[in-house]
Amino acid sequence: MTQVTNTVRFVLDGRIVEAQGKRRTTTVLDYLREELHRTGTKEGCAEGDCGACVVLVGELNAAGTGVDYLPVNACIQLLPSLDGKSVKTIESLKKADGTLHPVQDAMVKCHGSQCGFCTPGIVMSLAHVVQVVPGRGQGLSRGEISDALSGNLCRCTGYQPIIQATQQACSTALATDPSSLAIDSSADVPLLKEIKRATHPTYSLDGEIVVQPVVRTKKGSEFVSPATLAEVAQYLVQNPGTTLLAGSSEIGLQVNKQFARPGHICYLGNVAELKAVTETSKAWRIGAMVSLETVLALVKDTFPDFAEVLRRFGSPPIRATATLAGNIANGSPIGDSMPCLMALGATLVLRRGDKQRTVALDKFYTGQKQTVLQAGEFIEAIELPKLAAGQTFRAHKVSKRFEQDISATCCAMSFSLVGGKLKNVKLAYNGLAPSPCRAPKLEAVLEGKAPADVTADALDGAIAASFTARDGLRATWAYRSLVARNLVLEFVEDAAESSVAA
Repeated sequence: MTQVTNTVRFVLDGRIVEAQGKRRTTTVLDYLREELHRTGTKEGCAEGDCGACVVLVGELNAAGTGVDYLPVNACIQLLPSLDGKSVKTIESLKKADGTLHPVQDAMVKCHGSQCGFCTPGIVMSLAHVVQVVPGRGQGLSRGEISDALSGNLCRCTGYQPIIQATQQACSTALATDPSSLAIDSSADVPLLKEIKRATHPTYSLDGEIVVQPVVRTKKGSEFVSPATLAEVAQYLVQNPGTTLLAGSSEIGLQVNKQFARPGHICYLGNVAELKAVTETSKAWRIGAMVSLETVLALVKDTFPDFAEVLRRFGSPPIRATATLAGNIANGSPIGDSMPCLMALGATLVLRRGDKQRTVALDKFYTGQKQTVLQAGEFIEAIELPKLAAGQTFRAHKVSKRFEQDISATCCAMSFSLVGGKLKNVKLAYNGLAPSPCRAPKLEAVLEGKAPADVTADALDGAIAASFTARDGLRATWAYRSLVARNLVLEFVEDAAESSVAA
């Protein structure tokens, strides 16, 4: 296990790297390039958008026999979060005998690279997605490849030769040696076991929990990585101004763009309780460290519209690390998950010390970036109800760029059609108010009405009465309010047509 040595230890290509005495806000990208000279990993945007910095970060699988890797934007990940993990960069793909990874080889043959700046990040994203190919015995569809590349920007080639290269790499490997697509982590497994972080609390002689820091400075600033929920809760009570770190999609930007240096950072990535998803016949309980990618897979069959909003939320490297709880806690006025969760009646389990309370998400925000969270309190889990019999859920996000752009507005609505009338309507938006919110006056317009009786004028009046007209960088108020009305009309009309067809 890692000791209190002010040293971050991780595995890179069959060796343990010890990063000692580094600043707690050093990014993975900066350390790889400046200290390890892994310069194939590039900085393009420093905000997780362009994908030039994609690397793979892995942890031991549940059986302890291999490593589960995720694509990660190294530019916004903080170095101490690597402690106890494995990293693969573009340099890791070439074998000892000089043989290229099938994706690299196909990129050369298909002329998938021109200037080459973005190519390493593209190859790492593709090397990750092709891991599924040997197990299912078939290649990837164009849609799967496009989604894997959605976080990698290329200004030279266009994407056709890159997609062709991926398809060729899969077909060639399946015909010759499917195992060649796999990331070789055999040398890393024993080393990961050696540096594995403790999974139980450390106690003082007085019986109190002591949260062991990964990094601590002489001035008292520190980066801690608790192993249990109890450790997190106690640390926040003792240090209520602590910055909680989950996927780093927000904090990484603050570090890079605003030069933020939080005094106390508490990383939640090693707390097993916060990674858990439990399911009953009526709901899911989603831990605060559950990634958006995991939530997407969880809801895609039951709530396909919600899954599509999450898919468009961000690229695979963002979805692999960003969390649902983090999106909620961030409280952005244009947060995409919140309207969907509000329309579904989601609640939050909040914790401070050893006490819990439950708050409906639509009561969580008190203003722009303001919530009901008390000092030292944090989101432990999200409780997401499943659809009741006869209930319908619809959602759609409107943005300037279809993929991975900030919302003009996202509208979500749940309802039932009973006797041809709309019942139990829940309607929520982002982008129309200082925080994501329900729209009770619009709900009242819809409740008890036949779909054919819902009029644009009535909705326009309810929107005008509900929200303060504001033009913004993403859209004018005239556009936003028109979209807000038209999305509701579309949902209602679709429901009416489906009812007739049934």
